[in-house]
Amino acid sequence: MNLERTKLQILPTLTSLKDSARTGVSLHCHTRFSREMLDFVPHYASMLPIISFFWHRERDNYEKQTGKKIDFSDAFWSPPLPPERVFEAERAQIGALGLDPIVSLSDHDCIDANLAVNAVTGLESPISLEWTVPFEYGFFHVGVHNLPKERSKVITDSLLDYTFNPENRNNTRLNELFAMLHEEREILVVLNHPLWDIELVGQEKHEALLSHFLGKMGSWIHALEINGFRSWSENKAVIEMAEAFGLPVVTGGDRHGCKPNTVINVTNGSTFAEFVEEVRKDKRSEVVLMPEYRLPLHSRQLESFSEILSHYPDFPEGRKRWFDRVHYNVGDGLGVRPLSVHWKHGGPRWLRIAIWTLGFLGSPMMRPIFSLARKSEDKVPSEADAIEFSFPELRNFEDSLDRDLSSDPIP
Repeated sequence: MNLERTKLQILPTLTSLKDSARTGVSLHCHTRFSREMLDFVPHYASMLPIISFFWHRERDNYEKQTGKKIDFSDAFWSPPLPPERVFEAERAQIGALGLDPIVSLSDHDCIDANLAVNAVTGLESPISLEWTVPFEYGFFHVGVHNLPKERSKVITDSLLDYTFNPENRNNTRLNELFAMLHEEREILVVLNHPLWDIELVGQEKHEALLSHFLGKMGSWIHALEINGFRSWSENKAVIEMAEAFGLPVVTGGDRHGCKPNTVINVTNGSTFAEFVEEVRKDKRSEVVLMPEYRLPLHSRQLESFSEILSHYPDFPEGRKRWFDRVHYNVGDGLGVRPLSVHWKHGGPRWLRIAIWTLGFLGSPMMRPIFSLARKSEDKVPSEADAIEFSFPELRNFEDSLDRDLSSDPIP
């Protein structure tokens, strides 16, 4: 089935695109200003071989000694790179394609990276953020790109008031906020990685929540995201969903480490506002999967973890080591502080071994093993023309969405 809203290119090798487009647009990049929550640690630590043994032992010992469970609710880490380096790496990759670059940094609930880039480089970067939107028993991540400069802080404060003040949350207020964003014609609102069970509630419950969210707020969403760190099968399902609902897709690399995004948009527009008009008004987009996206996902994820956990001797004090960049509340009454306050050498020996192991597994020499283990549905075709799209797997989701729309229509 041909795509109506989205043109998809898959690059087997790095090649010039200047004959088919003017500008490359890189969305959804994270920098040192992004606070990445650590509440997922117990879930994944329990799943990893060997690490799960040490994790359970440390957890049980902590509970015996303190009478409390290890609490990750306010713990967080931040990516290693400053915004200027992320910005320049994205520009360089797009430039290598023969295109003019536009880069939209979107840290979690923060616009400081964009402001820093604009001040330091003198170049124009859209003022953007990844907005955490609590909704019923979960939450969604929404890319809000290209806030108006003169109102960027006021708008951001309004969005974050909803995120961090539960007493101010209700569907009426959320509709008001989305409507406010929609009224600004040069703002792009993207539902990031919509099928990812980021709340860890289970895929079935997540999709039910997604259905309800789109039923309530879907009229304010301009595009769905295919994500550089999600599997091809999941991204393919997102494309199918977007086509079924008459929405375009845009890309979001979701980089947290040192490598550029593996997915970008291309356009013949020369400004971000022109790109937004293509997506919002014309409801069309052109996305490109870079050669690196075809590498095994788990290998790329582990490589990114290795970069995140690396030592950077040229960084300022307080940012060099991974445990400088991870913050935790040990319950001493002094609040959330870097782990380096408590650890001088990187924590327990088993943890240092585990981090070394993650780095080894993420090295290029291990990619053939991940290639062999990769599921057939997650192997990216060499050409977009080889992809067949069909929508039968969306029937249950559409039925659920129809029920949401009929029982509680969008205002």
